[in-house]
Amino acid sequence: MQTPGSQSSLHRANLERVVRAVRLAGSLTQAEIARSTGLSPATVSNIVRELKEAGTVEVTDTSAGGRRARSVSLSGDAGIVIGVDFGHTHLRVAVGNLAHQVLAEEAEPLDVDASWVEGFDRAESLVGRLIAGIGVGRDKVIGVGLGVPGPIDVESGTLGSTAILPGWAGINPRQELSRRLGVPVYVDNDANLGALGELVWGSGRGVKDLAYIKVASGVGAGLVINGQIYRGPGGTAGEIGHITLDESGPVCRCGNRGCLETFAAARYVLPLLQSSHGPELTMERVVELAREGDPGCRRVITDVGRHIGSGVASLCNLLNPSRVVLGGSLADAGELVLAPIRESVGRYAIPSAARQLSVLTGSLGGRAEVLGALALVLSEMGDSTLLAENSSGVRAPALLSSVR
Repeated sequence: MQTPGSQSSLHRANLERVVRAVRLAGSLTQAEIARSTGLSPATVSNIVRELKEAGTVEVTDTSAGGRRARSVSLSGDAGIVIGVDFGHTHLRVAVGNLAHQVLAEEAEPLDVDASWVEGFDRAESLVGRLIAGIGVGRDKVIGVGLGVPGPIDVESGTLGSTAILPGWAGINPRQELSRRLGVPVYVDNDANLGALGELVWGSGRGVKDLAYIKVASGVGAGLVINGQIYRGPGGTAGEIGHITLDESGPVCRCGNRGCLETFAAARYVLPLLQSSHGPELTMERVVELAREGDPGCRRVITDVGRHIGSGVASLCNLLNPSRVVLGGSLADAGELVLAPIRESVGRYAIPSAARQLSVLTGSLGGRAEVLGALALVLSEMGDSTLLAENSSGVRAPALLSSVR
């Protein structure tokens, strides 16, 4: 039995520190592990050797700064994680391993407003198909990350706003999917997962403080502070779409008037153009037409960018992020929307905050949320899942030891 302060307890803690550092980063050189954990290079070298012999990590030769180095990642056989993203019009599922490699991914149309039962039926079927397709057994699944287009009530675990998904009222999505798949499920809203995806794989790499702004049927933000998603005590941090821009403006679905969402979200913007461009107009088509030079579409996107910039300026004044990443279909407009965002930030943000801010589009497109769901599992799963102790005292992989 390990006792606090004993050599075996300290060794176990060091093992978990190394595994955690590699798990969160995907891969690190031994020098990077030493810097991130505070352990000595010699200690890191011994632990990596032990983990390699146990099959928990893989070590490959690489280079860093022009010098030879050894890159450490979790073993491809150490289990898989699954990401499930419910959008308003789609379902996307991805399968990845613990080395941050995406093994399979697929998306299909889905109207999540219609029925939560159909949504989870389709998700369960798609997960099974992808796992079978890569030839991996279900017993290899360590956990699932789940994204939904609405705030999650922290206390009950249910969707917190029935105005967003009226057909899902009272549903606990984490419990429902966990019951179906038989593994732990970690759930968050789509904006937070988009922030995680861009932080780990996309335009947010290398920064610790950023805001991911998603503009779709609604407007939301995922906030990263010091490398961690900030959700707030009630789980509703980042509802930038409900910053008031005009107290006499249109009535928002939240009940207030003149929220940012009423000037930027697709449900409010598209009617401005449908009389001239037809009732089937989508935000994707608006962006396409704007890039082709359509004056009406360009004007609407410019106006939306200015309104978003006002909200971003408020974020700058409150949180002072170093980067803002724009996601959703509007991001494909590129500089057509980024330029007016920057203009509003320059006008309304504190100058010192505006100077330090970079505003750019996400690099993951529609994949940001599902990759963020994978990152959510990788960040939330316990390291004890990957470590066990046999009678000889050597640690070895313990697939699903803490979740079955």
